[in-house]
Amino acid sequence: MEIALISDTHSDHLEEDVIHHLKDCDEVWHAGDLGTLPILEYCEQNYTFRSVYGNIDGRKIRRIAPLDNVFEVEGVKVYITHIGGYPGRYTKRVREKIVGINPDLYICGHSHICKVMRDKKLNLIHMNPGACGHVGFHTMRTMLKFSINNGKIDNLRVVELGLRGIKVKPNGEISQF
Repeated sequence: MEIALISDTHSDHLEEDVIHHLKDCDEVWHAGDLGTLPILEYCEQNYTFRSVYGNIDGRKIRRIAPLDNVFEVEGVKVYITHIGGYPGRYTKRVREKIVGINPDLYICGHSHICKVMRDKKLNLIHMNPGACGHVGFHTMRTMLKFSINNGKIDNLRVVELGLRGIKVKPNGEISQF
């Protein structure tokens, strides 16, 4: 199963470069800060989609997307939330959830920093895909893609989407936001 992991779109639409990387995926997961309801609706209509809401998401999104999303795919137990920290620096709430859930894969967004780490103490892999949107303090827009097969996560790769604030059109023309 091929997974695309995105976060922090902060928008009402997905950029063409993001959509291009979602086409070959079985599922798309969003780690919060979608931005507006149209992006959530678009993703739900076009992909097998799992998400959580983030701190900038309003009531309409929060009625649809949960704060925490726990599920199992191909033998991998997954826990997604938007704000939660990373190994050695979890928030109290998230550490308690991780201990109770015992996931194989813990995912969060919020920091706009692409990061993948193993937590040897809690026996999990932590992923943060960074931010694929143009709003924020990050320099490079990023997302993650990986495969899950028979309880194993493999073929993990970082997709660099280009500089924040710079849009490259299909004809090669460059514009700034």
